[in-house]
Amino acid sequence: MLREIVLDTETTGLDALRGDRLIEVGCVEIVNRIPTGREFHRYINPERDVHPEAVAVHGLTREFLRDKPLFAEIADELLDFIGDAPLVAHNANFDVGFLNAELDRLAKPPLRADRIVDTLMLARRRNPAGPNSLDALCKRFGIDNSERTKHGALVDSLLLAGVYVELLGERQATLGLGGQTVAETRARLQTRAAKPRPTPLASRLSEQAQAAHREFVKTLGPDALWLRHLTIPQA
Repeated sequence: MLREIVLDTETTGLDALRGDRLIEVGCVEIVNRIPTGREFHRYINPERDVHPEAVAVHGLTREFLRDKPLFAEIADELLDFIGDAPLVAHNANFDVGFLNAELDRLAKPPLRADRIVDTLMLARRRNPAGPNSLDALCKRFGIDNSERTKHGALVDSLLLAGVYVELLGERQATLGLGGQTVAETRARLQTRAAKPRPTPLASRLSEQAQAAHREFVKTLGPDALWLRHLTIPQA
């Protein structure tokens, strides 16, 4: 069983090393690349102002966050939720950098780099010319992001879960996000067993093509591998 956590964060600004803080974290659990319906979502009081440019992106103001818990109050709950699972994020250095800055303030161990999967790097390898933003990837893979009017940690995590499966080259139908709304992805989808075809498909090989193949095999010599599996009528 492969358990992974897809996560996203929102912050007061762009630089954790200069005092910007975490204000929202959203996580979605997937097992064998299928959403289980388990989620973790918290708003966080950053104890500081939120840059106007950041508010324009996510819409979270200091007034809205004033009565929310401090990171210290939700840290253990967050760490329990993610456990030791690999962490999937888009532009992961940003999210993990802020999470580790908050953990460092509490003298807690950082999230290790070897457990991080960066979907931005995956997207750049697959499509070097870009664009590789989350919106662009949703459009490319046919994932409905119409509910994403602003950046939001939980909504973005749900969308990223679908993008992640597509970037790995796995079937979108397995995850069940293609063409569905974000709300619909919250329910775990049941996989269906393959049904046998009622009648076999007709062969695409004509008798003429099979005869031509037999004649070709004769030209390969008596030691040809194919002759071990094919009876060639003697002239």
